[in-house]
Amino acid sequence: MTATPDPGETFVHEDLYLYGEQWEPGQFFAGRPVVEPGETVADPSAVAWALTNGLSGNGGEPGLEQELRRLLDSVDGDSIESIVLVHYGHDVGEFLAANAAWLPRLRSLFLGFVSMELLDISWMKQGDIAPLLEAFPHLERLDVRGSDGLTLRPVRHERLRALRFECGGLPGAVVRAVGACDLPALEHLEMWLGVENYGGDYTVADLAPILSGERLPALRRLGLCDSPAQDEIAAAVAAAPVVARLEELSLSMGELTDAGAEALLGGQPLTHLRRLDLHHHYISGPMAARIAASLPGVDVDLSERQPDDERYVAVSE
Repeated sequence: MTATPDPGETFVHEDLYLYGEQWEPGQFFAGRPVVEPGETVADPSAVAWALTNGLSGNGGEPGLEQELRRLLDSVDGDSIESIVLVHYGHDVGEFLAANAAWLPRLRSLFLGFVSMELLDISWMKQGDIAPLLEAFPHLERLDVRGSDGLTLRPVRHERLRALRFECGGLPGAVVRAVGACDLPALEHLEMWLGVENYGGDYTVADLAPILSGERLPALRRLGLCDSPAQDEIAAAVAAAPVVARLEELSLSMGELTDAGAEALLGGQPLTHLRRLDLHHHYISGPMAARIAASLPGVDVDLSERQPDDERYVAVSE
């Protein structure tokens, strides 16, 4: 069985990890196999522990507090480095932050590890994630799926290397807060910007602090994805200072057309990139050929060209 690429290490097609049952063999997070509390493992620090909280709606299911206690009853908290929350809710971040003393070595965390076959992404509720960043100084990876109620205020975090937002609409306040955060170690930033109907009230201007790169000196992979405004984003990226030090760039999953592609080709050189991900797009065949010819040493993903009669982003609800 071929392992699914880790989306925190590169940009992969959303279908590879958004869909399917969560407990199929081969589920990984941050390079670790996902297991449930109670499973016997040789090295508890080498797995991602899954905490589940009432997805089926049965009143008798355990809450998150009980699930964490069940895990800590069987595994020393010092051995827990990765957790996935098969759960969503406004209070999850605050709960984990309040219990940070039990998880002193936590390095990777996924909020909303829920398949879209079980729950539409637009229904997944989140809360304030700033307390998590403040309470877990060793955190290196944070993935957030769902954006209903999601908030963030500017913080500084010395060790965070990967920050990912998967949603159908990312609030503009969150986009602006990311740009105002000081994240000196961040290498991978991925934001599914989405549509206004599902909370995506950002503007292209909100991306300016991120595109300047001033607070992101280590950034090597930038994904600004899933937007109806993909052409305008491409034009902003074409002149963005941060691009010169990127290894991978993703403008995928949105409504990118020849206009955006022309802006990219007319902007700063992109030949230094290892990979340019434009999958799910509305670029014509001749323009796609121009892109490929202009970037002969770059792995360019131009798959999933969409028909011109209807425009839509890849993930919204």
